[in-house]
Amino acid sequence: MPSLALPSFILPEYRGRMGKLKGKTATKAADAATKRMKAPARRLPRSRYAKAEIEEIFRRLSVQRPVPKGELAHTNAFTLLVAVVLSAQATDAGVNKATRKLFAIADTPEAMLALGEETVREHIRTIGLYRNKAKNVIALSERLIADFGGVVPRTREDLVTLPGVGRKTANVVLSMAFGEATVAVDTHIFRLANRIGLAPGKTVDEVEANVMRVVPDHYLPHTHRWLILHGRYVCKARKPDCPACVIADLCKAKEKTTDVPAPLIELPEQTIG
Repeated sequence: MPSLALPSFILPEYRGRMGKLKGKTATKAADAATKRMKAPARRLPRSRYAKAEIEEIFRRLSVQRPVPKGELAHTNAFTLLVAVVLSAQATDAGVNKATRKLFAIADTPEAMLALGEETVREHIRTIGLYRNKAKNVIALSERLIADFGGVVPRTREDLVTLPGVGRKTANVVLSMAFGEATVAVDTHIFRLANRIGLAPGKTVDEVEANVMRVVPDHYLPHTHRWLILHGRYVCKARKPDCPACVIADLCKAKEKTTDVPAPLIELPEQTIG
C-alpha cells in the first residue's frame, strides 16, 4: 500500500480531516489538497485596450467631469462613512433623504452614540435592512470612540475593523474623504469594466486589481467616481445610452449601437442631496 504521509505544508485542519480517511480515499484527498495548496494565483484577464486608448478614455472622462463628486450627501469623513454603510442595497437618493435630518443632529460618533439605536433606526427606517444598519452605525460609532479617538481612520486595514465596513466601503471612504487612489467596485463599475473590456474580471477583487493595473496613475484619484457616474448615467444596465457616450468610437462592447462619440464638453456641476 502506498504511503499516506501528508505533505508538511498541508494545513492542520486538512491533516485532521484526512487522518480519519483510509486507503485510496486518503491518498486522493491528500493529492487534492496538495494541488490546491500549490495552485498558482489566477492571472488577471487582459484589457481589450492599448495604453494609448486607455489614456484617451480617461482624458475624455476628465474633460466631462474635471472634479467628479460622489452622490452621497455628507459633511465630513464620519457622515460619509455612515452614508456608505447605509447605502448597501439602497439608492444614493434614498440614503440622502433618510440622512438629511439625521446628520443635522448627529455628525460625530459621540453625537450618533448619544442618539441611541432606536432613534437612529427611526431616521433610517425607509432604507432596506434598516434595523441591522442602525446596529452597525451605533457599533461603529462606539468603536471609533474607543479605538480611534472619535476620528475616522485613514487606512483600509483600520477601516475594515469597524462594524458594517468591508473593503468596498473602506475604499469609498479612502477615495472620497482622503483623496486616496482607490477603486470601490460597485455594480456599475463591475458591469462597465466587463462590458467594454476595460478591466475584466470574474470577481470584484479581480476588477479592482485590473482597474488599478491598467489606469494611468495620474487618473486614479478620480477613477472610482468617473466609472460609477459613466455606468450609472450612460452605460446603463438594461440599455447603454451610446449616443450620449463620449468614448463610443473607442468602446469595444458588443452591445454598442454607434461609433460616433457624443460632443466632448464639460457637464454641469452635480447637485447632491
